[in-house]
Amino acid sequence: METPPGPSWEQKTTRAPQREPSLQTTVQSSTDAVGGQKIYGPKRKTTLQTDLWYHDAMSVPLPSPLSPPPSPAQKTIWLLSPYHTGSHRAWAEGYRRHSRHCVELLTLAGRFWKWRMQGGAIELAAQANARLAAGERPDMVLATDMVNLPAWLGLVRKRLPADTPLVLYMHENQLTYPWRPGEKQDFTYAMINWLSQLCADVILFNSRYHRESWFDELPRLLKHFPDYNQLGLINQAADKSRVLPVGINAKAIADYKTDADNAAPPREKTAPLILWNQRWEYDKRPEKFFNLLYRLQAEGMSFRLAVAGENFRNVPKEFEQARRRLAGAIDHWGYLARREEYVALLRRADLVISAADHEFFGVSVLEAIAGGALPLLPNRLSYPELIPPTLHPACLYADEDELFALARQRLLMPRRAPASLRTHVTTRFDWQTVARRYDDLFSTLSARSARRTEQGQIHASPSPGAR
Repeated sequence: METPPGPSWEQKTTRAPQREPSLQTTVQSSTDAVGGQKIYGPKRKTTLQTDLWYHDAMSVPLPSPLSPPPSPAQKTIWLLSPYHTGSHRAWAEGYRRHSRHCVELLTLAGRFWKWRMQGGAIELAAQANARLAAGERPDMVLATDMVNLPAWLGLVRKRLPADTPLVLYMHENQLTYPWRPGEKQDFTYAMINWLSQLCADVILFNSRYHRESWFDELPRLLKHFPDYNQLGLINQAADKSRVLPVGINAKAIADYKTDADNAAPPREKTAPLILWNQRWEYDKRPEKFFNLLYRLQAEGMSFRLAVAGENFRNVPKEFEQARRRLAGAIDHWGYLARREEYVALLRRADLVISAADHEFFGVSVLEAIAGGALPLLPNRLSYPELIPPTLHPACLYADEDELFALARQRLLMPRRAPASLRTHVTTRFDWQTVARRYDDLFSTLSARSARRTEQGQIHASPSPGAR
């Protein structure tokens, strides 16, 4: 399970809308013995029509009973966040801050992730039932992937109106997320994800890569079980799934100015600054990143190094070794808890490099680009979705040799992120843009639910001549 590292500005570890043109997404499928229906799997390809809507902590106390009710156009959304820390918290609070709707957070502390997925629904249901008993009613419920949604629904079914729309946001999943080396995968948590998807009216993924990788692997999970695996439900879940990205404070980062920025020496007189702002975890492959730097150092290349990001265990040996071997190049080392310090570091970075084996979205990379750093990223995972196709040759690499060549070139001819790339990030992924996409979708879902309720009441009413 991904252990996220901090708020979006603290280097991470999330209508009848105006839609982008509908894109064709190729996924794997095979024909299974379920009425001859196409099922996602590894055998042959089919084409799935997908709408891609890009443009895009702590327990929160109950609002005061004297709080004014939302306006008629404003919907009340209950956001369930049982693992409320890091990127999960940043996504929830970022949306609440920028939404035109009234987003109320029902949360638990961000620790013990397995217990949160197993038992967090009990406490979240208690919070919801207390609100419902006080007369509150949500227009919609938005749950993170850490919620056991069937359990939560069972515990609130006596009070929550049955037609309340349910949206599940897949910030991550426990099926395709890589487990630690030597740790045996436990399908329990992937099944919680799957059962929650079946309960939801809409499933949102933070990237197309995340969506496709989930539905490609899901048949193999279900075929692991002996019978009654209901493979035909996979297509139904895919049909109600969409892609909506995580928002970031891109414009605030791009516009941020500090005294330190103004006092910094001219950039051409200093060696380029290479940034690591990801989690200090195995799936980010820090050994590949540092091996690149050792290789550049052996070639006599001059650079400075800033290592930020958050660590949730003992300092990995790769980082201890790198701190010794690269001591002469280190400009900064360690997590930055203060927003101003982190943004100032983003504004000074020339290159941000990822060697990750896993990435569902890429918040830390987008934040670095917003600050002006040129990215060097694997040409896979979610990264190609973040970069305009015209810049793929300059920003994406196929293997370690190509990464070395691109990094060497950028050190010899320093170049920060071009204006077109920074504009791309601020226009597509800034919360002001992304929140509008969320809001439009959720308004549409709520309106449809209200119409169905109204129609049901009309049909249930006796005719004027009835006795």
